[in-house]
Amino acid sequence: MHVTQVHPSGARMRWLELPGTEPARVYVHGLGAMSAPYFTRVACHPLLAGHRSLLVDLLGFGLSDRPADFGYTLGEHADALARMMEAAGVTGARLIGHSMGGSIAVVLASRHPALVSGLVLVDACLDPFPPEPGHPGGSGIAAYAEEEFLRYGRQEIGERVGPHWWSTMRLADPRALHRSAVGLARGGTPTVRELLLRLEVPRALLYPAQDGPPAGDGDLRAAGVRLVPIPGSGHNITLDNPEAFARAASELPGP
Repeated sequence: MHVTQVHPSGARMRWLELPGTEPARVYVHGLGAMSAPYFTRVACHPLLAGHRSLLVDLLGFGLSDRPADFGYTLGEHADALARMMEAAGVTGARLIGHSMGGSIAVVLASRHPALVSGLVLVDACLDPFPPEPGHPGGSGIAAYAEEEFLRYGRQEIGERVGPHWWSTMRLADPRALHRSAVGLARGGTPTVRELLLRLEVPRALLYPAQDGPPAGDGDLRAAGVRLVPIPGSGHNITLDNPEAFARAASELPGP
């Protein structure tokens, strides 16, 4: 277990690390998740093993601290993750981000380019989305006011998401979970998609084949983003088809 302070309050981020060669691979989980359950199997896959691998828990989630005075926007998450990477001596890393973690990875790459040599985005959120009452995911969480979510919304969401997601979501700080969902729904200016289109590092966007190509696929391809459909998979690609994920991630140009 590794730990470093990333916030003036003294809040610390924690990560698990697998030794190997540089450049490192930094794995970033999605909303309501933590990195070890989602990434350990693929980080150890023969196609990806051998590189230094950091499985990071974002502030508010998993093993990391839960500061109450942190905004949990995409930008704040990205800057905290950048501070963690700098403390770990990581530069020129390949960021592998699932869902919200992919959004954070794009923002980090835009703000801290020296830290990133490539992006593997796993069904990442590229665009703002409206809150949707009753939805079991991020849009449903964002539909609550913060105090409503703390009083009863977290319990309602827990009844909707099912046992797998709830197994990690129940460990998240409720305020961090809500603020992160609101930040993800709002996106930023520029949007995650606009930032992704401007980046020059190798980029791959993996998505479930059953969902069809992502919105704006022509613009993404024209900007050099490699789009990879993953068969036999839902949103949790690393769990549903780890073999196809490892193959696609290993084929991104660069070290």
